[in-house]
Amino acid sequence: MYDLVIRHGQLITPAGPVFADLAVDQDRIAAIGAYLNADRTLDASGCYVIPGGVDCHVHLQMQLGGRTTADSFETGTVAAACGGTTTVIDFTDPQPEQPLMEALRARKSEAGGRVAIDYGLHMTIPTWHASAEHRLHDIPDAVAAGCATFKLYQAYDRMQLDDVALLRTMRAVAYAGGGVVLHSETGPLLDQLRADAVAAGHLEPIWHERTRPARLEASAVQRAAEIAALAGCPLHIFHVGAAESLAQVAAANQRGLDITPETCPHYLLLTATEHLAASDGHLYICAPPLRSPADQDALWRAMHDGSIEIISTDHCPWTRSEKQRASFAEVPGGLPGVEARLSLVHHFGVNERDLPLTAWVSACCTAPARRMGLSRKGALLPGYDADIVIFDPTRDKTVRANDLNETAGWTPYQGVNVVGWPRNVLLRGDEVVLDEQFVGIPGQGRYLHRKLDS
Repeated sequence: MYDLVIRHGQLITPAGPVFADLAVDQDRIAAIGAYLNADRTLDASGCYVIPGGVDCHVHLQMQLGGRTTADSFETGTVAAACGGTTTVIDFTDPQPEQPLMEALRARKSEAGGRVAIDYGLHMTIPTWHASAEHRLHDIPDAVAAGCATFKLYQAYDRMQLDDVALLRTMRAVAYAGGGVVLHSETGPLLDQLRADAVAAGHLEPIWHERTRPARLEASAVQRAAEIAALAGCPLHIFHVGAAESLAQVAAANQRGLDITPETCPHYLLLTATEHLAASDGHLYICAPPLRSPADQDALWRAMHDGSIEIISTDHCPWTRSEKQRASFAEVPGGLPGVEARLSLVHHFGVNERDLPLTAWVSACCTAPARRMGLSRKGALLPGYDADIVIFDPTRDKTVRANDLNETAGWTPYQGVNVVGWPRNVLLRGDEVVLDEQFVGIPGQGRYLHRKLDS
């Protein structure tokens, strides 16, 4: 006799959709089959049963220039849960001269007792840590502590690494058994282009995109791939929105390099000409910037052919007042979006572009778990954590900021109609969302010790 059986739903498994019962025992998936018995049952008639979403790129309670992103660990993970995401991966950002392990302990302390779902952490390696080899000696300790991936930047003054620092750091990460996640843009050139535009009086938000050309982003991706190949380091490129960048990743993959791209709903659904050029264009400033409809088409094709395996949100929420600045160059970058990811990709991918159900689930659940070293997350398989979403594919919903649990006070998807929304969400066998309402307890989430496949 199992603890729980979910009946009458269509399970989206790694092998494909199947109509079957799913049994939960304690906090794990125990069995998939027919006529399973349990002390308690959930009826999933007319619904998909999918694994809990894994969002491997969020910024909760992030400090930047004296400001903090709008969602705390508590509010951001509640919003994630209500959107069908049961695992997020955030960041540890060491301060100057702060040892990596001290920074990791501090960040875990901020999250502990507050997170409503399970979480992991990437470790950022800023400029000052990568500038000298001895400062990288505790990378193996971070990997041993379950922080298996390291965030590097090719842009931003205090964060960007030159090619030598990239090679040095990637070698250290690879030697320790970790991987690199990368913000890939050609920072110094972008800084100059931005300064030139401001000096010429071009302050409007559309100049954010015009001063970050897609070809420069692509050249940074190409360079990073070559450096990762030299270092023998697994490489994951964050927030790919340009066709040129995607082409560089594809070329690297054809050569057998271990490199994966991710994209985000805002690159799939929003464009520079429509949103950055609008009267509230400052709200849509993010880096890399929104691109063109042609880039969107390339991204959707890549979703279909498997070139893009992962969709994250890069959830980085700022309020309207924080985004309101006189010049595009002063606007903090980032968009909210952690809550609507599953539904947006389902509606605009599965419903409108015939994306297979298995591809949808893989991109939002299975592939990010696999790439980020989450061995018991992201799939409906016996032995995996019972992180389960009962997703109603007929639920007609209009996205409105007032209805979301995110706290930025606005959403880039305001007024967008979707068909399909999570109904119930289980975290390790316990219901945290019931009939679209959060019923869990902030603090029940656990830190996840991640280890990459060798």
